[in-house]
Parts: sequence; structure tokens; C-alpha cells
Amino acid sequence: MVKPQKPPSARTNLASCIVATVFLIFLVIIVLIVYFTVFKPQDPKISVNTVQLPSFSVGNNTVSFTFSQYVTVRNPNRAVFSHYDSSIQLLYSGSQVGFMFIPAGKIEAGRTQYMAATFAVQSFPLAPPNEASAATMPITTTTMGPIGVPGGFGGTINGNRIGPTMEIESRMEMGGRIRVLHFFTHHVKAKSGCRVTIAVTDGSVLGFHC
Repeated sequence: MVKPQKPPSARTNLASCIVATVFLIFLVIIVLIVYFTVFKPQDPKISVNTVQLPSFSVGNNTVSFTFSQYVTVRNPNRAVFSHYDSSIQLLYSGSQVGFMFIPAGKIEAGRTQYMAATFAVQSFPLAPPNEASAATMPITTTTMGPIGVPGGFGGTINGNRIGPTMEIESRMEMGGRIRVLHFFTHHVKAKSGCRVTIAVTDGSVLGFHC
């Protein structure tokens, strides 16, 4: 004759709950460790390779030109970087003279993408010249200079006069998100800023520093 089984006691149920809770806590700790060590989100890195002015016009104390910037963007994360809020801004004497939205896109995990932006800058007035702009300028090596010019500079080098110059500032921002482990979403942003020195006489890019 089969004896009826006794229902689990309250003590057994409590022990089972404790074991399950400890296991879940341990699992969460492991996931957090992996997330903050292997999959920790990082901001992408922007490197400006070249700055060029394909066209340049000056007259009546105003200037207009076409601005081209070539960059590389590296995604150091182990997830795809989806960018959708990106732009390039040009400043002269503290005022915005040019702006361009960068189309949305994706950069695969651990990959580097080459990007180019070219846009026209409408005519704007030049600031009053100062003595420094036409003075003898010491030539120093920049981190990255425009291609096609020895040492990254145009005009006369070795400390000679290079004529009046103007300086513009290029600011690039890329905002977006990455999705880690398919359900953790993290917002990231990359920025770069460069000061570009331009010869007013012919629009040559004498150098830039980022």
C-alpha cells in the first residue's frame, strides 16, 4: 500500500527561495562585471586628417569659400555605433559662418570609418587685420597638416613673411547610441575641434591644430 507523500514543509520552501535568490544575485553580479569590463561603452574617437579649401574668394573686405574636411571615426566598442545627431560647425571671430548636418549612419563594432564633408560657406566680412597676421610667423610642426604641402604649411616657410592670415575654427560632433548585449542602450558622443590658419591672399591652408 503506497503511503501518501507529505507536502513540502515551510522550511523546505524557504530554503529553495534562498537558493534561487542567491543564484539570481550571483548571475546579476556576473552580468555587471562583464558589462563594465568587456562591454563598457566608450565614446568614439574622431581624428581630423585633412582640411582643404577647394575654392576661395576674397573682395570688398569679405570672403567666401568651399570647406572640405576629411576625418576618421573609430568605434572602440563591441557593439554597433548608430549616429544620428551629428554636425560640423565653422566659427570665425566667435561667430558661426558655416554649418552642415552629417547624415545618419552606422559604424560596426571595432571598426574605423573614413568620412568627408564638403560645403559652401557664404560670404562674410573679414575682421580688421592686426599686426600679428602680417608679421613674421615662426613655423612649427602641427600634429596633422594639410596634404600636398611640405611640413604641413603653404606659403614661404623657414620663418619668412607669409602675408595676412585668418583663422577659423572647425567643430565636429557625432551623437548616437550603442546597444550592448542587445538590450542595454547607452548614448555616446564624439567631438573634435580644430583651428585652421588660412592665407587671405590665395586661400591656402597654412596649417591646422586639433
